[in-house]
Amino acid sequence: MSLHVAVTHYPEGAGHATRMMAVARGLRRRGAEVALAGGGPGRRLYGPNGFDAYEPPQVDYIGDYQGADNPLAGVVRVLTGSLPDSADRVRGLVEWLHDVDPDAVVTDDMFTVAAAAAADVPLYVLSHNAATLYRDPLIRASTAGINAVQRLAAERFFYPAVWPPGDGDPPGVSRVPPVALPAPPDAPERGPDDPGVVLVPSTYSAEFDAVAASLRAAGREVTLVGDHDWGPVPSLLPVLRRAEAVVCSGYSTVMEAAVAGTPCVVLPATNEQDGAARRLAPTEGFRVARRPAAVESALSALSVAPEHANGIAAVAERILDDIAAARPRATA
Repeated sequence: MSLHVAVTHYPEGAGHATRMMAVARGLRRRGAEVALAGGGPGRRLYGPNGFDAYEPPQVDYIGDYQGADNPLAGVVRVLTGSLPDSADRVRGLVEWLHDVDPDAVVTDDMFTVAAAAAADVPLYVLSHNAATLYRDPLIRASTAGINAVQRLAAERFFYPAVWPPGDGDPPGVSRVPPVALPAPPDAPERGPDDPGVVLVPSTYSAEFDAVAASLRAAGREVTLVGDHDWGPVPSLLPVLRRAEAVVCSGYSTVMEAAVAGTPCVVLPATNEQDGAARRLAPTEGFRVARRPAAVESALSALSVAPEHANGIAAVAERILDDIAAARPRATA
């Protein structure tokens, strides 16, 4: 009898979808059946990677809070928008978990934590998000609470870290290598043969067009993901392996660059990205640019390529071994 694992992702940005599809790919490689849910911008990547997915109601805390004119207005938007949306998302995920009836669920989505408890499904969490990434006291406190609930609720809290161990790691987590989505089996090579410097903006990045223009003016070959001449690819990993360097904002692309072995400059655009950039600053193979004008000098300072294994095999192995070990007790 095969093992059945549900995989869900947070609906903010495509990076959450790619990191959790990477975990789903690792589970499938070990023979598990996988059901996927999440929604958001990553939905366009489901089909090219061979997934059908349930899309529960969407939530955007970052957009509601950071998109407001001031912190007080952000709190109001969260209370009137994100919180009601959260309840709808949890209800949708509970119904879905009852329908698919998995042996366990693995997620980077905080709403799935509540849904797994309500549906009585064993939970695994995969997230790099930690309270120490944030300077904003409200976000720091709320993230600390989320981390504590995740640690208590989950069988394991996987922490896919590119940076070395340190005081900023949440207590009680299981460190694993970074996770990155491989190309689908037998997928044709897509993207430019010689992409040069690959720029990967996140949902909240706003200045990558200017960065691309500046680097081209400096004589660099540039590929801007999402530009008008960009052809969508199911996985960025093969493109990043061919790249001279990567410039990105989001941590999912940071992990992909680490697994690809390609030097990376991080240009953060959100509180979480800024915190991740601070942790990455002393890490080999990475540099941080605080403004677009600093990207060229950061690229020139890159001298060492990162070297990291893909963590999807380790995550899949531990989850499936846990499920297999628990089955005799459940049926005794």
